[in-house]
Amino acid sequence: MVEQSKWVEITRQDPTHSTRYIERFRSMAEAGDDLAGEARFIDAMAPRQSRILDAGCGPGRVGSALALAGHHVVGIDVDPVLIAAAEHDHPGPTWVVGDLAELDLPSVGIHEGFDVIVCVGNVLTFVAPSTRREVLTNLRNSLRVDGRLAVGFGAGRGYDFNEFRADADHAGLTSELELATWDLRPLTDDSDFMVSVLRPR
Repeated sequence: MVEQSKWVEITRQDPTHSTRYIERFRSMAEAGDDLAGEARFIDAMAPRQSRILDAGCGPGRVGSALALAGHHVVGIDVDPVLIAAAEHDHPGPTWVVGDLAELDLPSVGIHEGFDVIVCVGNVLTFVAPSTRREVLTNLRNSLRVDGRLAVGFGAGRGYDFNEFRADADHAGLTSELELATWDLRPLTDDSDFMVSVLRPR
C-alpha cells in the first residue's frame, strides 16, 4: 500500500468536498467561462487523433475538450465521485478510477501507450509526497517512445519547482520546455506557476 494522497485525506475529512468541486466547475461552464485553456495547449502539441491520458482528470473538463478536438482520451482519477461526474457530463472518453501512484491501466484493458499525457489542476501537489517519484515514473512508463508529458502546478503548494525537476530526472524524464502559464508566457524567477513539458530519456 502506498501513502494516501492529500486529495483522499481531504475528501475523507469532508465528504461534500468533491461535490462542491464539481458544482463549482459546472457553474463556471454555465457562465461561459473559458475552461479549455490547457486543452488548447495540449491540442497544439499533439498529432491529430492522438492517444491522450488525462492524469488526475477530475470531472473531465480537460479530457472532454481534447475528445471534442478528435483525440482518443483516457481520464484517470482517484476520486470515484469526480469520475462519476465525468461519465455523466462528458460521455465519450474512457474514465477510470485509479491512483496514479499505483497506475495499472492494463488491468482495465488499456494496453497501448500514449502520445501525450496531461497532468493539470495542481494534481502533483495533491499526491502524497512519498509517491511523487513513483507517480512520475508511472506516467513516463505510460508514454510511447516519442510521447510527451505536460504538467502544470502552482508555487506555494508544498512542492518546490526544483524538487519537481529532480523528481522528474529521477523518473527518467527530460525537460523540453518550461513556461509560466498555459498561454505560453515565459517562466521567470518570480513565476508562481510552472508548466513543464517533458519527454522520456
